[in-house]
Amino acid sequence: MDTKTNLEAVTENELPIQNNIKSLWEKLMKAKVGVLPLPLYIVLAAIILTASIYNTLPADMIGGFAVIMILGMLLGDLGQRIPILKEIGGPAILALLVPSILVFLNVINTSSMEAVTTLMKTSNFLYFYISCLVVGSILGMNRKVLIQGFTRMFVPLIVGTVLAVLAGMLVGLLFGYDLQHTFFYIVVPIIGGGIGEGILPLSIAYSSILGGSAESFVSQMIPAAVIGNIFAVVSAGLMMRLGEKKKHLSGNGKLVKSEDGNEVPEEKEKVIDFSLMGAGLLIACTFFIVGTLGQKFIGVPGPVIMILFATLIKCLKVMPHKMEDGAHNLYKFISTSLTWPLMVGLGMLYIPLEDVVKIVTPAYVIVCASVVFIMMLSGYFVGKLMKMYPVDAAIVTGCHSGLGGTGDVAILSASKRMALMPFAQVATRIGGVSTVILASLLLKLLS
Repeated sequence: MDTKTNLEAVTENELPIQNNIKSLWEKLMKAKVGVLPLPLYIVLAAIILTASIYNTLPADMIGGFAVIMILGMLLGDLGQRIPILKEIGGPAILALLVPSILVFLNVINTSSMEAVTTLMKTSNFLYFYISCLVVGSILGMNRKVLIQGFTRMFVPLIVGTVLAVLAGMLVGLLFGYDLQHTFFYIVVPIIGGGIGEGILPLSIAYSSILGGSAESFVSQMIPAAVIGNIFAVVSAGLMMRLGEKKKHLSGNGKLVKSEDGNEVPEEKEKVIDFSLMGAGLLIACTFFIVGTLGQKFIGVPGPVIMILFATLIKCLKVMPHKMEDGAHNLYKFISTSLTWPLMVGLGMLYIPLEDVVKIVTPAYVIVCASVVFIMMLSGYFVGKLMKMYPVDAAIVTGCHSGLGGTGDVAILSASKRMALMPFAQVATRIGGVSTVILASLLLKLLS
């Protein structure tokens, strides 16, 4: 009898403990990092970290995706939770800057760097991402809005560029910078279209005109491009907040209003067909290849040709609707699942803080900020006059002051407007190429 009573007492004492453990486990499972339950995230992160420490992390796409996705989920989630930061594009800022800082401090080991480098540079993940977004968003866009957007966007882009150049040079002069130095080494790198498409061609042109190594000019120009991109991301986040507070100023990813000034009706969401997404992937890759072929024969940058080709196909209505749906569904998957991971990779490889730290002063930062802010403000007010949504027009115009394709992703993700990618790419590519050509010719004339 006593034994039975003791067993019952033990069982009764164990029940609260079991209930507490169960309750704690349920709470842990409800806590999430991105879409992953916290316990699962910790297990996955521990496996990836252990593999990188023991140099068994595959130095290919598998290892690269593992590293950028585990960091991207965490940093994107933190950026959406931290007060104040979440209002100005926190996920984009953290996903870009934290990996860059970790690389600067040598925290990320060689195994992880090799895997991410293979994914980002050898496998060209950035261009794959941009191709899927550009082609999918264009083919899934309202045809009328697409045509109006491309025809109107050049006015705020041109006005914004001219005013941004003048503002940057004036602010530089006020802080004691030489006008020529301000223009060629601060303003032009910011609006030159990024590192690969802007700064590298500029450095070669500067080297051939002025003498010296191209590398020395790269180190002088990169800080302005990086700082300008950071301000563009923050400004895009602020514009997003303005659009949320004053909804009539924002198209939430639409650039133009209908002819009567009213919003274009939203198209109904279509059921996702995963087999069609496969077709969409093939279409996106093929359109990118069309761009590379065109670049070889006519000399126009491949991404610009890809955009024009996709726009032509959409305007002529020659692509079957189901194929357009497949490309658009792929675009939605890529933009929602891989944006923060991509930005982690960009931060690790394309945001060199070492170069920035060497040259930055408060005056230098203010000059960079003035270029970006005037660019966006011009886009806002000119866009308003052009019957565009001013918030969205400002964001697209501001992409001209970002780090090329890298900057477009960061700026549009910070403002939650990835649907504007085709317009952003045009602003970046055409604006960047024009800047590089004009700056090179002007430097030759002044030398």
